[in-house]
Amino acid sequence: MKNPENRHYSLICPLCGLRQADDGLMLSCALDHAPALLQTEYAERDFGPDPEVDGIFRYRSWLPVTRTFPGAERTNVFRSDGLCRFLGAPGLRIAFNGYWPEAGSFMETGTFKELEAYTVLGRIPEEPTTLVVASAGNTAAAFAAVCSRYGVPCLLIIPESGLGRLKLRGPLHPQVRLVVVEDADYSDAISLSEEVAKWPGFTLEGGVRNVARRDGLGTVMYAAFEEMGRLPEYYFQAVGSAAGAIAVHEAAKRIRQATSSPLGLPCLLLSQNAAFAPIYQAWQGRAQNPYPVWEESGAGQEDVFADELLNRRPPYGVRAGVSDVLIESGGSVVTVDSEAASAAREVFRDLESIDLEPAAAVAAASLFSAITKGMIPRESSILLNVTGGGRSRLAQDFDLQQADPNLRVRMDGSRDEALDAIRELFSDSRSCGMRSSL
Repeated sequence: MKNPENRHYSLICPLCGLRQADDGLMLSCALDHAPALLQTEYAERDFGPDPEVDGIFRYRSWLPVTRTFPGAERTNVFRSDGLCRFLGAPGLRIAFNGYWPEAGSFMETGTFKELEAYTVLGRIPEEPTTLVVASAGNTAAAFAAVCSRYGVPCLLIIPESGLGRLKLRGPLHPQVRLVVVEDADYSDAISLSEEVAKWPGFTLEGGVRNVARRDGLGTVMYAAFEEMGRLPEYYFQAVGSAAGAIAVHEAAKRIRQATSSPLGLPCLLLSQNAAFAPIYQAWQGRAQNPYPVWEESGAGQEDVFADELLNRRPPYGVRAGVSDVLIESGGSVVTVDSEAASAAREVFRDLESIDLEPAAAVAAASLFSAITKGMIPRESSILLNVTGGGRSRLAQDFDLQQADPNLRVRMDGSRDEALDAIRELFSDSRSCGMRSSL
């Protein structure tokens, strides 16, 4: 690992302005104040992708990493003639993140979560403690694949509903451990991971608070700028935590500053499941709570189309969080019902012959509605972030293996029992191949 002072970036607190050298693990400002998402400031001011690199690390000068990994993919941005004709929107571009060989997309777990997995691993120390990652499923799949390939110690904690997304090309590395939380949701997984990360020898990955996760997701906008030669006027994405939306907004601000562009920032048009929409509700009521909570963990969840968007504690009111980027971009939040999302997925499949993940279908449905209802001009420059796709195609091309949990725990009893079970999983470092100071 390089010393912090040798890194090509600094961490800036958007609330107090404190500049900090990064140790590869920092998640919050060193000063005691209201919540704020740390941001990166890079020594390189110009937008300069490396032409010798094809994947995400072509943007290394604007990524908070000290090393890179071979095999990392990046977002594929293209013009869909079929969708442009269908919608009468010639300025539409698709940012595809997934597996679609004919289009040049080869993300091995089928979603843009691979972007964040590679950048998080590129940021952490070369000899890390066990990285603790909470996930609804897709992030866990990405970290499982990448950490297994490079032997990075990792503990993945997911709700049982996310287990089906961990169908991988190969088995988990012995240093990658999977814990499934039964009768729970993503927020429960987050809560449990935060407790485990307090133990010696474990480090919390941090989700949206991790600058590497956000800057990795922000490369969607870098890829779009390379393809389009400009920033889009409108940006569509389905959101749970909205880490990706925050990330592309930060990336767009960096591009605009670097290019002295007279154009405004992309208007963020975000979408959620109609049956479960805490960000939409907070935006409608202009909530002041930094973390508006959907009070009942089970409320609406049985009716959602895209369960990967279930997050009861999105970073809405934190400084530089969801509310701030919506206001800065002149954006808004809408909801999409299951019927509209299903119809949009079928349209995309018919026109492009590739399957969409549920969240991507929600975003596509919001785009279709916005254009047909005249909410945005048809001649606008538009970017639709297809955050996941091609999983069915991936299963056709590869003999995928369902990842088996190392442990199942429940949250309906004592949390201490769940924690004790996880502690026991790591108690014998010789059997699991990990160092442990527990």
